[in-house]
Amino acid sequence: MSNKLRQRRVETTGASPEKFSDVDYDDSKKYGKEIVPVETAITGHKIAFTVLTLLGFFITFYKIWNPAEVVFDEVHFGKFAGYYLRRTYYFDVHPPLAKLMIAGAGYLLGFDGHYDFANIGDNYVDHQVPYIGLRALPATLNVISIGLIYQIMKESGYALLVCILSTAMYIFDNAMVTQNRLILLDSMLVVFMLATIYCYVKFRKLRHVSFSIEWWGWLTLTGVFMALTVSVKMVGLFLVALIGLSVIYDLWMLLDIKRGLTMNQFMKHFYARAFSLIFVPTVIYLFWFYVHFAILNESGPGDDFMSTRFQDTLKNSPLKMAALEVHYGDEITIKHKDTNAYLHSHDLHYPLRYEDGRISSKGQQVTAVLEPNENCYWRIKPAKSENNTNDDEPHLVKNGDIIQLEHVVTGTNLLTHDVASPYMPTNEEVTTVPLDTRYDETLFKIIFESDNNDILETHMTSFRLIHEDTKVAVWAHNQKLPEWGLEQLEVNGNKNAVDKTNYWSAQDIKGKNATLINAHKANKERGHMPFIKKFIELQGRMISHNAGLTKPHPYQSTPITWPFMVRGVSYWSHEESRSQIYLTGNLFGWYLSVGGLAVFAGILLADVLARRRGIEPIEEPVRHRFIQSAGFFVVGWALHYFPFFLMGRSLFLHHYLPAATVNYLVLGAMYQFIFVDGIDCPVSIGGRGRITRAEVTWKLYAAVIVTVALQVAMFIYLAPLTYGLPMTLEQVQNHQLLSGWKLQYAK
Repeated sequence: MSNKLRQRRVETTGASPEKFSDVDYDDSKKYGKEIVPVETAITGHKIAFTVLTLLGFFITFYKIWNPAEVVFDEVHFGKFAGYYLRRTYYFDVHPPLAKLMIAGAGYLLGFDGHYDFANIGDNYVDHQVPYIGLRALPATLNVISIGLIYQIMKESGYALLVCILSTAMYIFDNAMVTQNRLILLDSMLVVFMLATIYCYVKFRKLRHVSFSIEWWGWLTLTGVFMALTVSVKMVGLFLVALIGLSVIYDLWMLLDIKRGLTMNQFMKHFYARAFSLIFVPTVIYLFWFYVHFAILNESGPGDDFMSTRFQDTLKNSPLKMAALEVHYGDEITIKHKDTNAYLHSHDLHYPLRYEDGRISSKGQQVTAVLEPNENCYWRIKPAKSENNTNDDEPHLVKNGDIIQLEHVVTGTNLLTHDVASPYMPTNEEVTTVPLDTRYDETLFKIIFESDNNDILETHMTSFRLIHEDTKVAVWAHNQKLPEWGLEQLEVNGNKNAVDKTNYWSAQDIKGKNATLINAHKANKERGHMPFIKKFIELQGRMISHNAGLTKPHPYQSTPITWPFMVRGVSYWSHEESRSQIYLTGNLFGWYLSVGGLAVFAGILLADVLARRRGIEPIEEPVRHRFIQSAGFFVVGWALHYFPFFLMGRSLFLHHYLPAATVNYLVLGAMYQFIFVDGIDCPVSIGGRGRITRAEVTWKLYAAVIVTVALQVAMFIYLAPLTYGLPMTLEQVQNHQLLSGWKLQYAK
């Protein structure tokens, strides 16, 4: 290409000059397009970008101080920021980055975390919380998201008006404004998601100058922002899937022998992507958890979610303060970790014959109860070969010791044997026998869950009781025995001795007061747990707890309803003024965006069918962008939407916002195709061939102006629900546009 042509010709609509960086369109009239100097298009983009960013700033920050009360999930994420500032350990199902950012903003604003954001509707001013500054962080990130949407469309080669369209649709979306100006996590999630897409687009445009500094830079930044996205919420994994699929496709194309790459060259591409998109993100993701653990070193409300070993690493842990070393001869209560029930026995016996006809030993019942009583005390005794307890020095119980457990009230020893348990014929019955009888069958080996401590301590040490004779583990489960067992929980010998639910812990020692004994140990040395083990434990707890969030909620909804906004979410309300914040998207924009998806599917299907008949209705450069760019956006939308159908937890409309954001990119791509690129018709249809440039320009202007005007009109109408403005009863009723919306004070 000559130096003159390297000015990169652009369309009158202002398509990005980079569009011509890969293909030299010598005959621009072939596509019905006029050419203008690149400087003109760049100036147009700069003006549009600046105006839209300023407009987005105003829309986002408008009345950000209203209400001066806690709104929706600010009760959680404001509270979590306070925990960081007080260095108090908490538990949440989301990774720590966004909450660290909020805490950092609070620190810079002089907030010390004294307020706990207890209830929706609590007054910020009364508690001296710099809430405007805290809300300014997500609001600022929303403005950055606006700029990123424009730049993604521009760098993808879309026309100036199309860039304006996608950006304006996002700016005037009520759901985006509502969600992204409160002390919530979604603004961070969306901005990092868009930054990842932008960096990846920039990287792909440099595919013909592989391994240049700029190529490496954008590839690495893609991995960095991808990691930041996952570090905000686990749903950031949907973005990882999008980039991953795109990279796999990219590598598959590079593997084609027609590309002329040797295998050594191909492996260089593979290793570059593996380093930038796997290794770098992994390190960044781990880093934020390292910071999380380093800051939260004080015991707090999240202790109970973690293992005793984890809690042992926290300062002033109540469990650590209450922990006592267990000696032989101590009378202890023993609690099952999985059911939170206490090992128990009483002077009642198993029936000779169960309901299914099986025969029992008719021995003394051993059960588990949720509330401890005198029948829950067991004296721990050494085996005859263990430490001699006849001397004056008490001996500590250690990991791997062989012990006996004597039921104190009935004076019998714990035993299990090869007799089927009441409910589980595959497991062994657990009973007790008189002292000094069946000695070998009353021996159990105590095995600690962790090798971190060799001494048995109350509360802190989890252990299994493995029967020496039959090698089963003493175990309890939630099934209740019949009336003959007082409806207490069954205890039996689990033949799967390594089952993770076999663990117990000593709780209390009769006659010993941990508070008094440990008064001189107030500064107990904290335990140590390697970072990677803390990380793995927390990841497991986050995933399991998130899956367990199934409690019904009046505003929960199903994914099938989200694109059509069947049900919103009430965030805040004030009865006297009838003002309220209600999460709902822009009805016009969301419905139109769904239509854009349908148009994409229809065009793709029509193109496939036409090509099967030997007809190519779409010119190859246009088809390439339609599939590569619009298709990329559609896959991004699908990956941020369809996985929610597989989730069992309670879901809400705000879970759809990342998908709705990407949907506006799809909508812009469809406008580009319909009003700019068009469809080539080799066979005249209705007397018309290809649309001319003049028609395209006029229709594109008209389409964008009408679309944005309708989006703005709907935004303004729903603005009272977005900004929490006062309304009359009639206005509230008029704003309940869909029957599924449950606005406050509508009746």
